[in-house]
Amino acid sequence: MELEEEFMKYDVSVIIPNYNGEKFIANCLDSILIQSFFKLGKMEIIVVDDCSNDDSVKIIKAYKQITLLENSVNSGFDKSVNQGILASNGKYCLLLNNDVVVDQDFVKYLYLHIEESAKIFSVSAKMIRFYERDKLDDAGDFYNIFGWGYKRGDGKRLNAYDQSTSIFSTCAGAGIYRRTVLDQIGLFDEDFFAYMEDVDISYRGLIYGYKNRYEPKAICYHIGSATTAEGQKYSPFKVQISARNNIYVAYKNMPILQLIINSPFLLTGFLIKYSLFTKRGYGKDYASGIKEGFMTFRKIDKVPFAFKNLGHYLFIEVQLLINVLRFVANKLRK
Repeated sequence: MELEEEFMKYDVSVIIPNYNGEKFIANCLDSILIQSFFKLGKMEIIVVDDCSNDDSVKIIKAYKQITLLENSVNSGFDKSVNQGILASNGKYCLLLNNDVVVDQDFVKYLYLHIEESAKIFSVSAKMIRFYERDKLDDAGDFYNIFGWGYKRGDGKRLNAYDQSTSIFSTCAGAGIYRRTVLDQIGLFDEDFFAYMEDVDISYRGLIYGYKNRYEPKAICYHIGSATTAEGQKYSPFKVQISARNNIYVAYKNMPILQLIINSPFLLTGFLIKYSLFTKRGYGKDYASGIKEGFMTFRKIDKVPFAFKNLGHYLFIEVQLLINVLRFVANKLRK
């Protein structure tokens, strides 16, 4: 459903996917309900539950101000988010993980930033570790020529990334997206199920000539992997599906010539990651995901190539190379 901006009912639609979030969903909702945008009637809140088997739905239903959409099966992050987007009536869609707690002016700062230019597709928030408040969790995401998506600033000190800047990708765990661009380039790819879907959609935005940005004043606190990995950085499921989706991201967004040129780098990146995950005890899971990716990538709809976007592809290729250096700097930065 395409909506012209002037006919949209709200400035912002907050969309929260939920699965078994009884331990943290109330804190998330309480923090979003105190936003000035909500108090002024400029914001709606939609929670999409993916067939939770805990008491989280009961908790959510106690909040009468919130729209709850309930699914009969767990269809994954991407399908739930798309369901929320299609049900929303906001000029911008703000996606929020259920294990995130936001600061009082969180929505305001994201809104003010994305309003700066019609060429801005998305804006990523400053995410801080929930249990380690002196460390960053995410300051915008990057993707490089080795096929690695990574969090900028992960584990670094809070003031290390205090300037707004362009980024490759907005983290869908706490980021705002322009609805009219979503109508133009498509929603989240449901074949991904979860993980790397935000890199994919941000990549698409870049192909079409839009920008992804980072706003350090929009602060939130993130537990991390609370639904799919029980709070752990890695799990067999997360490693496998992320590896598969790495194949999907490259195949979907790179034209054939670019894929051929970048294939040595991509294959090298996959081998390096396999070695690292083997040392961590997840080598078989990573290899299984890569195998699945190569066997099933043809089901993914590629972004149609257009000569008018050639300059955008060249810009992205340069960014993929530069992001290798950014990755190294990110690791070395204290």
